[in-house]
Amino acid sequence: MAGTVRIGIVGSGGIAHAHANAYKQIPDVEVLAVADVIPGKAAEFIERTGLAQARPFEDHRALLELDLDGVSVCTPNVAHHRTAVDALQAGKNVLSEKPMAVTLEQAVEMARAAKRAGKILTIGFQPRYDPNMQMVQRIVQSGDLGKVYYVETGGGRRRGMPGGTFIRKDLAGAGAMADIGCYSIDMAMNAIGYPRPLTVSAYTSNYFGTSPRYHGEASRFEVEDFGVAIVRLEGGVVLNFKISWAMHMDTLGATMFLGTDAGLKVTPAGSGPWSGVWDGGVGSITLYRDLLGQQTETAIPVRRHDIDIFAQKVKEFVAAIRAGRPAPIPGELIVRNQAIIDGVLRSAASGREVEIEIPEI
Repeated sequence: MAGTVRIGIVGSGGIAHAHANAYKQIPDVEVLAVADVIPGKAAEFIERTGLAQARPFEDHRALLELDLDGVSVCTPNVAHHRTAVDALQAGKNVLSEKPMAVTLEQAVEMARAAKRAGKILTIGFQPRYDPNMQMVQRIVQSGDLGKVYYVETGGGRRRGMPGGTFIRKDLAGAGAMADIGCYSIDMAMNAIGYPRPLTVSAYTSNYFGTSPRYHGEASRFEVEDFGVAIVRLEGGVVLNFKISWAMHMDTLGATMFLGTDAGLKVTPAGSGPWSGVWDGGVGSITLYRDLLGQQTETAIPVRRHDIDIFAQKVKEFVAAIRAGRPAPIPGELIVRNQAIIDGVLRSAASGREVEIEIPEI
C-alpha cells in the first residue's frame, strides 16, 4: 500500500509507550487513536507521548470504527484475545504483545480470526530481531548439529518479580511461565522449526511471590514464580523448559541444543537480579564436538549491535502492512507456544503428564 499507515494503540501502560515511540520513528506512520478502559488514561497517554493527532477512546470497539491499517494490542494479557479478535474482524492488521493469550483456546480463536479476515496477526517477540538469535537459528537449521534430539532452555532471574497486573491470575493468566517463559520457548522452538508439542510434564511454585519477605504484594500474588517442564515434541525431540522470577541461585544455566554431530550452548547476556532470560540478548555462543576421541570447543563471535530490537518488531509490522506480506511472527505458529504454556499449567495443577491437542486453525 502507498501513503500513510494509520495506527491505533489499545492499552496505555508502559509497553504502549514503547510502541508509540517506535511508530514515531517510522516515516509516513501516524498513530490516530489510543484506547484505554480507565477514564482519562488514553488522553493522558496521548499528551505525554506527543501524539497530537491521536483521539482518545475508552472502548476499543469505538477505536476500531476508524479507518486504521493496523492496531497494537498493549493491554494486560487477559485482554489480548478479545481485542485482537475484534480488531481482525474489523479488518485491521494486528501486532499483539506477548504472551499471545491466556489460554490455548483463546490463541486458536485469534489465529482463526486472522485467517478468516486475511489480515496480519503478529506476536511481539522482539528477540527474533537480535542478529545473534538469527545466527543461532541458522546454525541449528543448517544441519551442522546433525539430528537435534534434546533442547534445554529457560533462565532465571534472582529477584525479578513484577507486581500489579502481572501477579493477578484473572488478568495475567500465568506468571513467570507466560511473562518471560514465552521468550525462552520462542527462542528454542523457532531455532528448531517450531515442531508440534505432544505432551508436557511440569511443576510450578510460588514460594517467593507469596512471601512478604520477598514481595511487597504477597497477599495478592496468585501466579507461579518458578516452573520446570519436560515437553515431548514431534520428530523425537525433547524440550527441557525452566523459568524463574526469583530463586536463591545465580542462573538456571544456558540454552543447549544437543545433536548427533555437535552441540550448541547459548548464554543470555547481562548480569544482576533482573537478567538471565531471553527477553534480553545473547551473551555467548559455543559449538561443541567430540569426534574420534578429539574434543573441540569453538567460540562463535557474538555480534554486538546497536539495533533497537523492540523498535525493529514494530518496523517489521509496518513493513508487512505496506508490502502486503504475511505476519513477521505469525500467530498461527505461536499457537504452539501458547499450547506449551497451557500444558505446563494443566500438568502442574494435576500433578501428572498431560497431552497437548491443538485444533486445526
